[in-house]
Amino acid sequence: MPTALTALTIHELTERYRRGDVKPSDVADAYLSRIERLDGDVGAYLAVTHDRARAAARAADERYRAGRPLGPLDGAPVSIKDVFCTRGVPTTCGSKILEGFVPPYDATVVARLEAAGAVMLGKTNMDEFAMGSSTEHSAYKLTRNPWDLSRVPGGSSGGSAAAVAGELGLAALGTDTGGSIRQPGAFCGVVGLKPTYGRVSRYGVIAFASSLDHPGPLTRDVRDCALVLRAIAGVDPHDATSVDEPVPDYAALLDQGVRGLRLGVPREYFAEGLDPEIERAVRAAIERLRDLGATLEDVSLPTTDYGLAVYYIVAPAEASSNLARYDGVKYGLRAPGGKDLIDMESRTRAAGFGAEVKRRIMLGTYALSAGYYDAYYGRAQKVRTLVKRDFEAAFARVDLLLAPTTPSVAFKHGEKEDPLAMYLNDVYTVGGDLAGLPAISVRCGFSSNGLPIGLQIIGRPFDEARVLRTAYSYEQATDWLARRPELA
Repeated sequence: MPTALTALTIHELTERYRRGDVKPSDVADAYLSRIERLDGDVGAYLAVTHDRARAAARAADERYRAGRPLGPLDGAPVSIKDVFCTRGVPTTCGSKILEGFVPPYDATVVARLEAAGAVMLGKTNMDEFAMGSSTEHSAYKLTRNPWDLSRVPGGSSGGSAAAVAGELGLAALGTDTGGSIRQPGAFCGVVGLKPTYGRVSRYGVIAFASSLDHPGPLTRDVRDCALVLRAIAGVDPHDATSVDEPVPDYAALLDQGVRGLRLGVPREYFAEGLDPEIERAVRAAIERLRDLGATLEDVSLPTTDYGLAVYYIVAPAEASSNLARYDGVKYGLRAPGGKDLIDMESRTRAAGFGAEVKRRIMLGTYALSAGYYDAYYGRAQKVRTLVKRDFEAAFARVDLLLAPTTPSVAFKHGEKEDPLAMYLNDVYTVGGDLAGLPAISVRCGFSSNGLPIGLQIIGRPFDEARVLRTAYSYEQATDWLARRPELA
């Protein structure tokens, strides 16, 4: 029985394109048809760009027919998290306050993907302004996990992860501020990579926390992840925080294996609160990497317990500053009935922001207020430096760190209404964001009720090549990718 077009990876599809077995327009139509049939149940998309996708796919048809494809992404249908500006396509960031906003330009990563020939299928759902771990905080709809529609896909890039897992998109862009690529990657059983801070441009990314936001890919397998990362990475004159580091051919380096690598296992990441099934699966994955020739070493990251506290001061503080621009004056929502400018702004923000966003704005504003700045924000930044130094000390001894991605598998909708319970989902991911390190989540097993489990691999700054090659070695040595969710 032939494999459905939507079940193939990027590298498998583009090889078929080159052989002339199938055309990009056929694949785009297959995805658009599947989205039309199934996304009513999954809820991955906020907008589907049918015309833009079909036009891009037809252009790719012509390039392959002429023998001049643009590269390994030419004709690949991708999904874009609704935090990225897209020229002529509504960009809401999952918030009512940006309802109807249509950017006049593309984010750098979107432009780079389309320049590489990728076909944009549409914009995916997300927690409002990327503030959440379940995609339950979108102002527009609920997104469901393709492995179990009663469960969350993770967040904030839940729509992107659900699209890739449910074969509603071949790859997707997400952002990771406290774990928002890796955690939904683990929950949905797809590959999610957070690059080093500065490796990928943030130009055109609607800001949540400017020192923590990391754009990155979610894909079907590690080779696809390497291909997408190479297309979007690199310095950008529009983003002063992007770094002028050479961008390797990540896919060409995948086959180097792990023999001789020193892999660290942080003891703090296997403490109380970790689901026993996840611990067993992750420890089995670590042993598999030892079998492949790596050496293991126990390491310590003593400030791990402070990571969440630091994150939930720094991130809301930056959010309260960034979100002050939404005032109803320039673009987006403007609430009616204001008797003056201040009243109009108050009404607009009250109507436009959801509860979680308001909560974080208030937390951040308090942390930055006179008399409290040094006690909260200033102190949090000092502890952030200690978190970074912990990682530096560990990487003086080992090449990579191995850990669970999440403390639990995907939970049911409405199960974590307490904000603190929700925030604990980020316990293993916030450290990588605070330190700006590259980290990936790959599937390493399933729970007893059939839900994916993620292994997290964390690397030194700008060492994405080694992170990817280790993830690839593990992926190739196991058969976890053979299992797929079944959508009716």
